[in-house]
Amino acid sequence: IYPNAAKAIWDFEGIFCSSRHIPHVRFPGLIHPGILGCAPSAEVLETWNKREGELITECAHMDRVVALPPLLKSVHAGSADGELKEKIGNEGARTIPGRPEHGGNCDIKNLSRGSKVYLPVHVKGAKFSVGDLHFSQGDGEISFCGAIEMPGVITLKFTVMKQGMAQLGMKSPIYVPGPVEPSFGPGRYIYFEGFSVDEHGKQHYMDATVAYRQTTLRCIEYLKRYGYDDYQIYLLLSCAPVQGHFAGVVDIPNACTTMGLPIDIFDFDISPGTPAKKMDMGSCAK
Repeated sequence: IYPNAAKAIWDFEGIFCSSRHIPHVRFPGLIHPGILGCAPSAEVLETWNKREGELITECAHMDRVVALPPLLKSVHAGSADGELKEKIGNEGARTIPGRPEHGGNCDIKNLSRGSKVYLPVHVKGAKFSVGDLHFSQGDGEISFCGAIEMPGVITLKFTVMKQGMAQLGMKSPIYVPGPVEPSFGPGRYIYFEGFSVDEHGKQHYMDATVAYRQTTLRCIEYLKRYGYDDYQIYLLLSCAPVQGHFAGVVDIPNACTTMGLPIDIFDFDISPGTPAKKMDMGSCAK
């Protein structure tokens, strides 16, 4: 829907941020790493390659990329060379998606200060990795590289839970969020709904991704009335602390999702009962 490149630069002032490219908006950050995970074992890696390879084969008739296989070209193999480098290229997992066995690139905005994460361990030493630090992100990080990316230092404390995977019945990570989160108070969000009917009017079966895309488009249409263009709103919803929720996933054929937009991040009234006044909002950097 939005194929062109666009950029918004955010300036930090203490815990708050604002952007010259998306005016009249200011909100506190919820700093968190997008990536948290332990290394897979050889057996787990083989499982990933098998099931994602099967998906690629099953969807070969589709005009989209559904998963990325290991890639020998430009492989990142550290100091390895020769046969070992080739083996890493042929078998190593692409790190775009998070995966149930280890966590990884899940982009969970509430994994912030004070959080506790329970991660499966598959190899000696766990080989934990962390990165992709975000100053702020909305649920879904809808524009892909859409959080406010930042450098930083993360302090972590590790504890080994002996036999923890069996004790917790763990098939995927578990987390307990910390006590830090921007709070806008009761009644200070506008929620938009979306269903499994796409922008062309096509009905999909219980497709929550289609529903959340439609939820986002409803919010974009709403905010365009004030003078923002599509790209400004698209980037804003990807990095502002919007609340994304599944409302219903049992009522065939439509999944229903919602997006809560905080009213108080704007310095003017966006509530539905107030007539919209169009302003000059400039544009994103191109």
